[in-house]
Amino acid sequence: MTAESQLVSVKLIRGLVARSHQSLTKKNRARSPRAMARPIESILAKRIFDILFAAAILITLSPLYLILAALIAITSPGPIFYSQERIGKHYQPFRCIKFRTMVHNADTLLADMVSSCPQLQEEFESDYKLRQDPRITPIGKFLRLTSLDELPQFWNVLWGDMSVVGPRPLVPEELPRYGRYMAKVLTIKPGITGLWQVSGRNDIPYHRRVQIDLYYAGHHSWWLDLLIIAKTIGVVLFPRNTGAY
Repeated sequence: MTAESQLVSVKLIRGLVARSHQSLTKKNRARSPRAMARPIESILAKRIFDILFAAAILITLSPLYLILAALIAITSPGPIFYSQERIGKHYQPFRCIKFRTMVHNADTLLADMVSSCPQLQEEFESDYKLRQDPRITPIGKFLRLTSLDELPQFWNVLWGDMSVVGPRPLVPEELPRYGRYMAKVLTIKPGITGLWQVSGRNDIPYHRRVQIDLYYAGHHSWWLDLLIIAKTIGVVLFPRNTGAY
């Protein structure tokens, strides 16, 4: 990302935060104390679950973390982890951590690729993904297929940036594509998994992704979260053509 695009992202986020804060303030003034207490209790229960679940995963799967880290280090030069700026609850930016699945100079290669090929530029701007991405390493392809590259995000959950289940963690450039729905989607924390991840992922048209995130933001519940977690376990254990690339 260039310095100019970073500056644009910062200005964009600040403007959206200001508008979102005004909207939320008006809504909270119109609600009674009893009505406001119920969401607070629900948020607290979800946070407690997130901490316990994330801690259990990090402890139980620590041998798997070490194995994957070793495979990444052995098969390609570069760092084991990759972090990228994402936008969290109430437009707060944070660094989202993943196992590195691409070559170490992936961002530079992407800039060169899209500048020399209009078709690739159009594809990337449409979905922020490339179906046939030569930057992905052999072990990275497996990690993406099984979603194991997202295991380090349980640290993001412990730090309070993310939830176990929630909408997709978005990069700043994606915010305008959500339009007037963005403020609603960002009333909750983004998740490691969610409806999008268990419904086809990148094979879903972008406007449907927005609808899915919007639906979850307005209808999330314990039962829905448990269903999504169960389906996510199935995707990890029995990976097929789940739209991951």
